[in-house]
Amino acid sequence: MGEFGFLAIVFFGFVVVTIAKGVRIVPQGEEWIVERLGKYNGTLLPGLNIIIPYLDLVRYKLVTKDIILDVQEQEVITKDNAVIMTNAIAFIKITDPIKAVYGVTDFSEAIRNMIMTTLRSIIGEMNLDEALSNRDKIKIRLRESIADEAIDWGLTVKSVEIQDIKPSDSMIRAMEAQASSERERKAVVIRAEGTKQATILDAEAQLQAARLQAEAQVTLADASAESIKRVATALGSDDAPVRYLLGEKYIKTLGDLASSQNAKTVVLPADLQDALRGMFGKPRI
Repeated sequence: MGEFGFLAIVFFGFVVVTIAKGVRIVPQGEEWIVERLGKYNGTLLPGLNIIIPYLDLVRYKLVTKDIILDVQEQEVITKDNAVIMTNAIAFIKITDPIKAVYGVTDFSEAIRNMIMTTLRSIIGEMNLDEALSNRDKIKIRLRESIADEAIDWGLTVKSVEIQDIKPSDSMIRAMEAQASSERERKAVVIRAEGTKQATILDAEAQLQAARLQAEAQVTLADASAESIKRVATALGSDDAPVRYLLGEKYIKTLGDLASSQNAKTVVLPADLQDALRGMFGKPRI
């Protein structure tokens, strides 16, 4: 094989390479951006496509299926200066490939940073309790806030989900300390309330006891008055009842002194008989 054969092989190889460069098969779910001499020339749709070899170049291969973007966890400060940790996941779709590649340097990173920035802004307007309990509200506001920018980049934000939103480790420790203090405060209040109720009940008991004692004394006084009245009626003398009662109490007192365990000696008056006789109104013989 001479020089002619060599040239034939080179030519055949050139034709094969040219055909390979001019024929493009785009898979389903993708669209390719073609540039001619550095300028946008067209978009290749799924299927068989023919381009001009050496002049046309496939610059970008875009996925037109739904794209999942994971937004990393970040610290966010709430309106009441609480630190919480949150992350998200976004579902986007390329609707305009030209804007997606020429409108922004990296549309995935742009959407991710926009979600992070907007999320910090939304949560920063909420208190801690509101941020932890309003995940759906945050999601709706987040999607509405980034929708317009996404359209300018040839993208559609189909959904944004808040994967996790929780207090930071330092905030959890502070909340636990606060909860412990609150439980201790409630325990002190309960103990104080118990002491207060006990004091009130004790005072009421003392008042009731004093009232009953007063009533008992009144009853005894009425009984004594009734007994004196009956004695006076029975004896028929004005001073005889008094002497009778005095004598009775005198004898009872002597008996109590004699029966007491602490009494060692009981001294009786020498004129005991005269005293008793005088008390009961009998003349001395």
